[in-house]
Amino acid sequence: MACFYEAGERLQREIQTLLQREQLLPAELREPLQEVVNSVDKPLLPFPLLRKLYDFLQESGSPVYLHELLEGSRVYLPKVEIPPRNPELVARLEKIKAKLANDEYRRITRNVNCQELNRYGSLADFGRQVKSVKALGITIFNFIVTVAAAFVCTYLGSQYYFTEIAARVLSSVIVASVVGLAELYVLVRTMEGELGELQ
Repeated sequence: MACFYEAGERLQREIQTLLQREQLLPAELREPLQEVVNSVDKPLLPFPLLRKLYDFLQESGSPVYLHELLEGSRVYLPKVEIPPRNPELVARLEKIKAKLANDEYRRITRNVNCQELNRYGSLADFGRQVKSVKALGITIFNFIVTVAAAFVCTYLGSQYYFTEIAARVLSSVIVASVVGLAELYVLVRTMEGELGELQ
């Protein structure tokens, strides 16, 4: 905090003039002002001493105003010395920073899976895809075999009822269509159930 004025030329001249007339200056002002003038470094004047000097000048009837007296002077701001940091505190702060960085890294990479570094997926994904394609292939094969078997059985069984081939083929197509629709209904219900379980 600033508590000194660095005396400018005007203030130094005024102090020199007052010190030359010793009979006018009281002893309580003379000694501190003499120390200020005799200082080797910058002449620093404390605020209370400056206030006493200004009061004395006003009482003695001097026509000098404060702003004229302080012309060329400036507030002396001492260098702020920063105390050394506590090593325990520094170590603790470093641990906290490292922990926060690790938490941030984990948060950013929580949805990254090392198994899926390949853009086409891992072998486990490939196995699941093959399994679903295999199941679909088996289902289609089963549908075709069932419809074909219904057609063949109806065609062969209808020879006892119909003598004409057109009537036998027509009855076989009708039965195969009914079996195919029934098979599709069961397939759709099964897939619908599987999708319901997934959701």
